[in-house]
Amino acid sequence: MIQNGYQKYIFINFLEMKTLPNRYFSIYLVFFVILTLTSCGNENTNHIALEDANLYRNAVQNLTDIAVYDIFSPPVASRVYVYPNIAAYEVIAQAFPDKFNSLADQLNGLAVSPLIPDGVNPYLSAIYAFNIVGKSMIFSEDKMEKFQKSFDEEISKFSISRSVRKKSMRYAQQMAEHILSWSKKDNYHQTRTYPKYTVLEEDHFWKPTPPDYMDGIEPNWNQIRPMVIKSASQFSPEPPLSFNLTKGSPFQNQLQEVYEIGKTLTDEQIEIASFWDCNPYVTYHRGHAMFATKKITPGGHWVGITAIATETTNSSFEQTVSAFTEVSIALFDAFISCWDEKWKTLVVRPETLINKYYDEDWLPILQTPPFPEYTSGHSVISKASAVVLTKRFGDQFSFEDTTEIPYGLPVRNFDSFHHAADEAAISRLYGGIHYRMAIDQGVVQGEKVGDFIATSISTEIF
Repeated sequence: MIQNGYQKYIFINFLEMKTLPNRYFSIYLVFFVILTLTSCGNENTNHIALEDANLYRNAVQNLTDIAVYDIFSPPVASRVYVYPNIAAYEVIAQAFPDKFNSLADQLNGLAVSPLIPDGVNPYLSAIYAFNIVGKSMIFSEDKMEKFQKSFDEEISKFSISRSVRKKSMRYAQQMAEHILSWSKKDNYHQTRTYPKYTVLEEDHFWKPTPPDYMDGIEPNWNQIRPMVIKSASQFSPEPPLSFNLTKGSPFQNQLQEVYEIGKTLTDEQIEIASFWDCNPYVTYHRGHAMFATKKITPGGHWVGITAIATETTNSSFEQTVSAFTEVSIALFDAFISCWDEKWKTLVVRPETLINKYYDEDWLPILQTPPFPEYTSGHSVISKASAVVLTKRFGDQFSFEDTTEIPYGLPVRNFDSFHHAADEAAISRLYGGIHYRMAIDQGVVQGEKVGDFIATSISTEIF
């Protein structure tokens, strides 16, 4: 209750004042009580302010904004999210060991985290740790520095002692270094030097697609160390349908379905496809001119849904950090699992075959992403996220998804996380970029990844 030197001085003199006449002592006693109560009020206000989960959601949103600006591919974006959230979570776990389990020894290769010393504010330190690790994951470091400066200005309004701030920052730096040291062993940097995919000529193999015919993205992502799953191939789906363009074959029927649906889309189907597009870099060509739009990745969309869920439920700061961490882990491992299948099967995109054999002018309403078709990334990562979120918030969690408003798209309403995941999955058929087999098997694959993560790691202690 007694916070600073001035109050301590008053308190000492108050004890000495007991030697004064009663009427003077009474006046001094009233003054001291008022001062002490005022001090307690400020302390509680500051404590509550630092516990505000919006502070953490704002930090996550800032990272999303930077990831959009820097145009990270979907798999790489999942890495951008996961390590900062784990750093913040480990601060919380160390500060509240009776409520939260450390992820050390629960995640592949993560050693015991440094103990939290006395005098650290865990909320402040968690955000600092998130920002420090986040800064190392992105390109636009100046944007992270700007956010950190703005954050420091905001918390300077709170009565936090310089000592607490220094200790909190020092511990955040220590935790960040611990997590970053671990992150450097996930094989990411080594894969930056691996060769690009060499295009194979046969019809059934994936080819780069218009309008930019980009190289395949992250053909070696299955070499990245997963967080929880034992290997990239642990939850490989059923093999894709055998390539066969003979009319009436199972594969040809699914190709024909994509073609026909693309010509008869309803307004609702178009809206669903657009809402879940989540292509971080869509290009447009007009003659010799080219321009592009930036959007969140599919993982970024589910991070946004996590923000909505934690705010809707008035989750505490600690619970909010835990929710973001669980979802980011699910996203990370789901991308590894999905990308392993994509680059093993190398299934050709519908657009390539339709343009070659059916209609050279046909275009999907969404721009085909630059990587193989099977399985659908949206289907895998959305279902994995839905499983993790459902475990935390329940199966009947209805919500308004406002995630896409900044990108000019309307709100959509969902009865549950699985409802949203299923719509995300089928959106890829409406978008003209996936066969039904990739969607259906992607959902199965994502559910298996999500279930494994939900049952293999334990964050909150109930």
